[in-house]
Amino acid sequence: MNTRGFAFLLAFLAAMIYAVSFTVAKEVMPEYIKPYAFILLRVAGATLLFWIAGAFIKREKIEFRDFTRIILASVFGIALNMLAFFKGLSMTTPISASVIMVTSPILVLTFSTLILKEKATKRKLAGIMIGMLGAILLIAYGQKVDISEDEMMGNLLVLVNASSYALYLILIRNLSQKYHPLTFAKWLYLFGLLMVIPFSYKEMNEVDWNNLPLVAIQKIGFIVVFTTFLTYMFNLLAIRKLKPTTLSIFIYLQPVFATSYALLVGSDELNQIKVVASILIFIGVYLVTRKPKEETV
Repeated sequence: MNTRGFAFLLAFLAAMIYAVSFTVAKEVMPEYIKPYAFILLRVAGATLLFWIAGAFIKREKIEFRDFTRIILASVFGIALNMLAFFKGLSMTTPISASVIMVTSPILVLTFSTLILKEKATKRKLAGIMIGMLGAILLIAYGQKVDISEDEMMGNLLVLVNASSYALYLILIRNLSQKYHPLTFAKWLYLFGLLMVIPFSYKEMNEVDWNNLPLVAIQKIGFIVVFTTFLTYMFNLLAIRKLKPTTLSIFIYLQPVFATSYALLVGSDELNQIKVVASILIFIGVYLVTRKPKEETV
């Protein structure tokens, strides 16, 4: 398998793990642990794993000027990203959250146009509008008719998470080429840990550790090891060979995996609004990410 093919494989595996995590995390929150406390466990555990793994590679010095971008990447890729996602997921459903995350490729293109000044064609702009229409439809009406304010807020927070992740992909592109993924990730997570502690400390003290069942501990471990440590490593390795817009395409697979898993375990259900909203988002993603034959991925 060539390096590009390997990058696609890593991105595919990351999307699959992320999709399953929608339901796994939902089964733990907020019954056993509140969202921000869960984030602190997730980031602290991953930080420890990245620094341990980093000890087995050649020591690499980060240029002082690059710390500013790493800190920004920590804000959008760790702190805001995770805090918004887990808080939102605790208030909405796995299928709604996963479908909203599909707007990330559209958001990556939007930010690339605004920040990197990349040209946006009419086809891509049409994709942005159609995809965002689907996201708005899902946020406003994607649940039951008598959708609660909490569910609407949960959907909005997941959209904030998607926007944050899109900015993160743009920010890390050059850094991932310059440094070893482990070198970059250990600093990324260290700064991220410092950022989430103030938000998570109170909820962490409220966790009833003595009555936390083994199955909840196992699911927390899955989120730390697989959804955080491995997926961030997979994406950091993949983005060395793929453009941010190409890597973001794999988020398109998450609703397929998440919906299948959620329906399998009976934690969510489909309705007509979700189907229509999903179709609109998928059409938008297709229009945004489809490239002419002469362009490379």
